[in-house]
Amino acid sequence: MSDGEARVTRSEEETVAVARELAGALNAGDVILLSGNLGAGKTAFVRGLASGLGLDPEDVSSPTFTLVHEYRGGRLTLYHADLYRLERIATEDIGLEEMGVADGVLAIEWPDRLAHVLPGAREIQIEIVDDTTRRISMP
Repeated sequence: MSDGEARVTRSEEETVAVARELAGALNAGDVILLSGNLGAGKTAFVRGLASGLGLDPEDVSSPTFTLVHEYRGGRLTLYHADLYRLERIATEDIGLEEMGVADGVLAIEWPDRLAHVLPGAREIQIEIVDDTTRRISMP
């Protein structure tokens, strides 16, 4: 998936496949910002990233209550943060900037809660078209 590209998926499995494809091009230090309404498929997208990084996608769940989940054992470590329940915060307060830089990829759901921009982060927007269809774009 390249910059400016939009993909339409018609199932959760297709959304996972788009993310799996993207994961093949990710490097240590990459940050993915996932935006979309509740139920858009952000966590499903992270499952695809996990699969593409050689991790078990079944291990991925929404980290709503723990804030950050860490998945190791694949090509890169995957850090998965969900900021939904937080007020606008400074990333320094929870250490997000340190997490994705050394050995892995950082995927952040609800990045609008961040107090400032993370330079170099890839923005991914997941839009609900209907019950099963999603439009995934990377502006």
